[in-house]
Amino acid sequence: MSLALDPAAQDLLFREARTANTFTDEPVTDEQVRAIYDLVKYGPTAFNQSPLRVTLVRSPEARERLVRHMAEGNQAKTAAAPLVAVLSADNEFHEELPALLPHFPQAKDAFFSERPVREGSALVNAALQAAYFIVGVRAAGLAAGPMTGLDFEGLRKEFLDDDHTPLMVVNIGRPGPDAWFPRSPRLEYEQVVTTV
Repeated sequence: MSLALDPAAQDLLFREARTANTFTDEPVTDEQVRAIYDLVKYGPTAFNQSPLRVTLVRSPEARERLVRHMAEGNQAKTAAAPLVAVLSADNEFHEELPALLPHFPQAKDAFFSERPVREGSALVNAALQAAYFIVGVRAAGLAAGPMTGLDFEGLRKEFLDDDHTPLMVVNIGRPGPDAWFPRSPRLEYEQVVTTV
């Protein structure tokens, strides 16, 4: 059985897509980011909670502040990327549930009244949305460089607040010279899938 998505799109989103380590200086526009979001917002989350929040780091001053929190090996590429997005989980996502889940507005209080429950759910579902975001960047014909090599607490204090948990930093742009490391192996189907 073949996939419904045409092979060129499969390659763009998965087979040929790579984590970029260098970028050209071509800007990433707000219109491109909006188009990415307008596509990936349809990915499912539990209770449609949609806890992902995106902080775009555009100004030179903000970029300098961000780079200080990146691991040494990630600093140069974050400094040079045309756009950097800080992806975080909103631990107060439940405040939006009456609008996001209009057929069950009481879910806000019935399931998410306690902060530890919200934090766990926000983390899982925002991570899911972060994956959609990366695929959306690829669908826009751009490359993404997601990174978790950073000082998370420093990043949170610098750009977020106590209601947001940072997940990753994503460098975004058109790939530059020598953008790719050699592709690492992947697990085969039989190593991952079990039928019971």
